[in-house]
Amino acid sequence: MSLRRIPLFLRPLAVAVVTIAAVSLFAAFLRRQSPPTLPPYGSISARSFVLWLHGLGDSGPANERIRTFFSSPEFNRTKWFFPSAPRSPVSCNDGAVMPSWFDIYEIPVAAESPKNENGVLKAVQMVHTIIDKEIAAGINAENIFVCGFSQGGALTLASVLLYPRTLGGGAVFSGWVPFNSSLIAQISPGAKKTPILWSHGMADKIVLFEAGQAGPSFLEQAGMRCEFKAYPNLGHSLEKKELKYLERWIKSRLKSSS
Repeated sequence: MSLRRIPLFLRPLAVAVVTIAAVSLFAAFLRRQSPPTLPPYGSISARSFVLWLHGLGDSGPANERIRTFFSSPEFNRTKWFFPSAPRSPVSCNDGAVMPSWFDIYEIPVAAESPKNENGVLKAVQMVHTIIDKEIAAGINAENIFVCGFSQGGALTLASVLLYPRTLGGGAVFSGWVPFNSSLIAQISPGAKKTPILWSHGMADKIVLFEAGQAGPSFLEQAGMRCEFKAYPNLGHSLEKKELKYLERWIKSRLKSSS
């Protein structure tokens, strides 16, 4: 949907519909799964940690069922955390207040969309605080995985690239690069070793596929590579096969001890 073709007085409604539609699709996808039996959020013996960052207008608790896709025994000692973004005004929705990790200036998000670097960096500090807490609790940094969808995917990328140590991995779903190439100089040698998985639907009309395709080239500039997976006919949503692949991807990178 191009907001430039919509009358000004209807743009707030249009963006709200887009946001609600994207969240509704994701929620419907999760509801289709069998009711889960979820253990507590790990324990003091947790071997690994997975942080999931939701998209614009969503919430952490609404995404908890994602855990049910990770049925391999390697995840029996995984601690999960699904935080919710603070509620704040969002420019692309004419200032409407909703859960948002940082401000977004336009929808659809394209490769050349304006970046809100200050807001992103503030959100990154929050993510880094969460990671630091888990490392202090005894979890190996290389057993920590940050994953996110849409706006949460963009924050995932920024968070793993700007963390001073090598993490287990960062998984971006339908996200984009939320800052300019000038920040490449801030990526530490340790962060450059963090594996990146990028999944994007080729029919995405909210975060355009071109925005996803810009990710590997950006990482190449930083001296990094990522595994990029394109999903034909997939819009701005998640598919079961994406999460099952993520399960295998994380499992193959888990270290033998914490």
